[in-house]
Amino acid sequence: MQSRLVPPHGGELVNLIAAPERVAELQAISKSWPSWDLTARQLCDLELLLTGGFSPLRGFMTRADYESTCSNMRLADGRLWPIPIVLDVTEEFAKSMGRGSAIALRDPEGTMLSALHVDEVWQPDRRAEVEAVYLTTNTQHPGMEYVLRKTNPWYVGGRLEGVQLPAHYDFRSLRLTPSELRAEFTRLGWRRIVAFQTRNPMHRAHQELTLRAAKKEGANLLIHPSVGMTKPGDVEYYVRVRCYQALLSKYPKDTVKLSLLPLAMRMGGPREALWHAIIRKNHGCSHFIVGRDHAGPGADSSGKPFYGPYDAQELLRKHQKELGVTMVPFQMLVYLEDQDAYVPEDEVPPRLTCPQHFRNGTPAASRRRAGDTFLVHFSGSPARITTQLSAAAPAGVHGVLHGPLWFREVHPCKRLACQIPGNGRTTGNSTGRRHRPQAPVVRAGILTRAP
Repeated sequence: MQSRLVPPHGGELVNLIAAPERVAELQAISKSWPSWDLTARQLCDLELLLTGGFSPLRGFMTRADYESTCSNMRLADGRLWPIPIVLDVTEEFAKSMGRGSAIALRDPEGTMLSALHVDEVWQPDRRAEVEAVYLTTNTQHPGMEYVLRKTNPWYVGGRLEGVQLPAHYDFRSLRLTPSELRAEFTRLGWRRIVAFQTRNPMHRAHQELTLRAAKKEGANLLIHPSVGMTKPGDVEYYVRVRCYQALLSKYPKDTVKLSLLPLAMRMGGPREALWHAIIRKNHGCSHFIVGRDHAGPGADSSGKPFYGPYDAQELLRKHQKELGVTMVPFQMLVYLEDQDAYVPEDEVPPRLTCPQHFRNGTPAASRRRAGDTFLVHFSGSPARITTQLSAAAPAGVHGVLHGPLWFREVHPCKRLACQIPGNGRTTGNSTGRRHRPQAPVVRAGILTRAP
């Protein structure tokens, strides 16, 4: 069946996994090669290189592509590419390599994943790199901090021949490669697909936003969360995926698909938004949602944001025609009590004076850490709240939520509450109890300490 999906970036979906005969040959001859054990970020990058998520790249960048990407957001041949994809190694390892060498790239258990045919080895100016890519000299930026303090000082570039993909032992049915996802879209008859990137649990406002985006563009929806490395302190992906799964039934039937992306995020703001759009194009998506401060790390310790709230939208708008992916921009959402609905802030009727703002997952994260109230108008359902609360236990605390656990819907203006029963079960010594209907708030959950 001929595909009518948007073509991959560069015109061809790269597949770097070698044929079975070549895989056997590589495994045999690599026994005499030096090996490099990949870091967590390198594992994520390698998987997306091998599957074509990073098309048109066919390996880790050589110096010309790297320098052009940093300075111009383009590969050396002129094709759009905003984030450097490099293999960093130690000085000792780098000096043992040369053009024409071959390296066996291995996972932490020693399994060979790919051969790297070395084209170039060099020592980059990493500070110049991060200042160009992240547009800051502030070392509190997590992307800058990672490159300067956690990566190795030498880079190796070259062509990859894949032996196998990194192993995953959870959510296997949700880990679709670009070719698999494209095949699924074709089977479903989908042509217009709007992708939603997230590294947070999805809340009711996210649902409203994605529904609006799909309706506006007459498209189906791909929920495509990053489950590789994200910002330090983020909710771990196992909890997040269960939130996404609980949310799927809230969409119209046969209009939404969930797939997990093994992406190591850089928190690079505008450049990263453009990178995310390229990756979704490679997965077959024609549209991409960009909200407020997309892929930004927030603010530094003084409260100064690293990026403007709509810088990412401005950069992607500038390049969307060349890229061939339509941006679906959204402003900050606010909750309207009398309508029980979220709307973009520019659609708020002027008579309202106290709408509740929704930015991203930060309010929920702070509530989890504080053990504070979850508002149903924010999180959407007791089932999703319960899933998120399971991630709230402090170190050394295990167990399940006590029951009956009651959540209250607290309107932001009137502070009126109504009881909504949860579905936890009591274990250990329960200190939970029902609260009287007039109580304005209730603590979100109680966990038992393991013996």
